[in-house]
Amino acid sequence: MDWAKHSLEKLETSREARLCSKPPKLGEDDAKKILNQYHPDYLGMHRNICIGPNKNDGNFPHELADLLEADSQLPIDFEPSEDIETDVLIIGGGGAGASAALALEETGLRVHLATKLRLGDSNTVMAEGGIQASLGINDSPRRHFSDAYVGGHGQNNPDLLRILCESGSSAISWLSQLGCMLDRNKDGTFQLRPGGGTSLPRVLACRDYTGLEIMRVLKDAVLLSGTTVLQNYAAIELLDDGEGQVTGAVLWDRNKEKLVTVSARAVIIATGGSGQLRFNSFPTSNHLGAVGDGLVLAYRQGCRLINSDSYQYHPSGSVYPEALVGQLVTESIRSMGAQVVNSEGSRFVDEMTFRDVLAASIIKEVKEKRGVQTPTNRIGVWLDTPIIDLQNGHGFLQRKFPGIVHRFARYSIDPAKQAILIYPTLHYQNGGIEIDKDGCTKVKGLWAAGEVTGGLHGTNRLMGNSLLDIIIFGRRAAISAQNSLPERRRVTLTRLKEFRASLEITSARQQLLSPQLFPTQTGMKISFERKATMGSQDKNSRSTNQLSFEPPDPFTK
Repeated sequence: MDWAKHSLEKLETSREARLCSKPPKLGEDDAKKILNQYHPDYLGMHRNICIGPNKNDGNFPHELADLLEADSQLPIDFEPSEDIETDVLIIGGGGAGASAALALEETGLRVHLATKLRLGDSNTVMAEGGIQASLGINDSPRRHFSDAYVGGHGQNNPDLLRILCESGSSAISWLSQLGCMLDRNKDGTFQLRPGGGTSLPRVLACRDYTGLEIMRVLKDAVLLSGTTVLQNYAAIELLDDGEGQVTGAVLWDRNKEKLVTVSARAVIIATGGSGQLRFNSFPTSNHLGAVGDGLVLAYRQGCRLINSDSYQYHPSGSVYPEALVGQLVTESIRSMGAQVVNSEGSRFVDEMTFRDVLAASIIKEVKEKRGVQTPTNRIGVWLDTPIIDLQNGHGFLQRKFPGIVHRFARYSIDPAKQAILIYPTLHYQNGGIEIDKDGCTKVKGLWAAGEVTGGLHGTNRLMGNSLLDIIIFGRRAAISAQNSLPERRRVTLTRLKEFRASLEITSARQQLLSPQLFPTQTGMKISFERKATMGSQDKNSRSTNQLSFEPPDPFTK
């Protein structure tokens, strides 16, 4: 890294003095000022939408607003005809969807889980840092609630947050019974780490691949259960009975390239986030399928979206090497002593402050020319990881963060010896579908759980609360669906037809089709053959003749 030689020299020269230093503290007013001036959520890169339940009452990132105002992928002449009949259809194969499926085991209900990719391909496996639960001697659900409520800027739904905090212990017990191997002390108690914005150590982890470990046990349990798993089945549209009740979905079987109609008494949306829409052109830590599918599907059925302008830009996304841009460097590494340092070797912020404040502070340093530029013209600040072993002994970083060490070792970078270059990466969707404490949406027959929902985290999420969210509310949504299971009704596209009529009236962006299913950067496309209808070949002539999947051409330059 000769291109950063002078900055690295300054960092190494200042390390001894920083080793015993206290982090700079920001007052509340200063933190608000930095957020307002530098955090992407506060910079006005949003717009209203002119159709649906959020018409003219909410700001959305342009990329999401365009999809909410887009036409459906379904052809105009498509008519649903039941191919699969089930009691509960779960859409999404991550942690929330898997938790929901397991909660329905041994209920006697037929359960189908449809996932666009493979079971487990989700943001859950990308979560490295840990899962929160108030298990410490001096901790309590009330204290957990207070930390999360302050961290969410008081915009959290208190009913949802109370349930999250009070259910932490039972969620950890359930995961342990499934075989989840969270780090423990020699006496058998769980190791608890600090997290940004937590007043006490409260984060349980499995090294630095906690989400992967949790998804491992959930996936194995689902595959051994009575749930019918439909892998590579993408949800294209929800179905309704013509009277306001959701009654199933139209899925796209990617392998056979055909549409499949599922009749269900209850539908649970657990499709995760939307980071791959790359709001404001930021890189993202999200998995391939995170493009906001569930938001689009629920919105067309009349579900309101809340906190739709709030996204989490994780402070420590990798900036170098280029192949790792946007990938997460877990917050836990900062909780163990790694310091955030600018190009001058100066520590400019408390590394354990709230994520949005830290992200905005890093952006501020870069804007004010105290960042480090890479050979590919990206700019970031240093995460001083070698200082961890100086504080905790040689080999500590390797033992606690093997995933990070392995990831960077492929590019001849040893985080125990060399600082990592970081910049905020689009990480989590704070807002989403409005639900009640049982995961019910405003629409009969439709539930939602996990990152696709909004309200729980307010406008800023604390580390570890997302993994807790998917376990608790995935299970609650399933139990609620079981207890309030509607009678089976007919399957129609009434709501979609009404939505399309509103598109015609408003002249919205009908050249787009949604849900998008895959990031535009991949070049992966869904296309329907078109046929002449009344002598025309316009947008209204899409038919069901054939669906084709076009992967990117590896030979194009």
